[in-house]
Amino acid sequence: MSQYQRLLLIINPALRRSQAMNHAAALAKVSGASLHIAALIPTWNLLSLLEEGDRAKARENYLQDHRDWLKYQAAHLRDSNKGIEVTAEAKWADDLQQEILDYVAEMQPDLLIKQVQREPALKRAFITPLDWRLLRHCPIPVYLLSEDDLPLPRKIVAAVDASNTLAQDNELNERIIQQASSLAIQCQAELHLLYACDISMVYLGDMGGGGLTISDLGRQLRKGHEKSFLELADRYGVPADRRHFIEGQPVAVLHAFTDEQHMDVIVMGKVQSHGLDKLLGSTTEHLLYQVSCSILAI
Repeated sequence: MSQYQRLLLIINPALRRSQAMNHAAALAKVSGASLHIAALIPTWNLLSLLEEGDRAKARENYLQDHRDWLKYQAAHLRDSNKGIEVTAEAKWADDLQQEILDYVAEMQPDLLIKQVQREPALKRAFITPLDWRLLRHCPIPVYLLSEDDLPLPRKIVAAVDASNTLAQDNELNERIIQQASSLAIQCQAELHLLYACDISMVYLGDMGGGGLTISDLGRQLRKGHEKSFLELADRYGVPADRRHFIEGQPVAVLHAFTDEQHMDVIVMGKVQSHGLDKLLGSTTEHLLYQVSCSILAI
């Protein structure tokens, strides 16, 4: 059975050239899931400049235009992807984050899908982007789509943390690999496994003593991490040519790897305790604006 039964796609109806609906419909078709499309329209502040009667009419006309467009798009998706169930609605939203979280609580979908909304660095310094807030607060996996034209991914990489054997880290690694493996099977894509091993000087400083030099400690730690990574890859039957143990800072490693290997999706944890820098904001969030591929955050 597919891991996805219900998919929720959030779109900005003003971005009518977005490929997000085609991506979501293709995934619904291969997984046999239903798809609900929610077109959320931020409250139009410019309407406040109009007289009250004109404002109400303008609001209704603007909303109806988006509803008519969305109705046509949903019908087209059903016709071009025979067998999938597609429902859709367009509505005003005063608080986009809360509206989306309310949808998730009510629908209980298996996956939240949304196109990445790229925000400039200056704006991010003052306002936390919606995508970051969803990664932090959404209780289900979040699939943030790139602008790629391909309806389904061809190459998927699961980014794991093999630096620690704590139960919660192992459980998250397993969930990441399982999600990535299921997605790869459904999409007939290649599955790769990657661990960005960051042996920092700070980490090594806590392990001095015993007559070992920093370089000795570094070699021992690297060897131990690589052994853990290979054991994880063995457990899930990842072919040798699709295992990637790379030393370096995780964001930089993932950025370079996905570009060089032409990956379509990174599957990674929302929060990881060690190798991926502990804080969501230092990895998944910042990676979101550096890679050209999609991110599935578990």
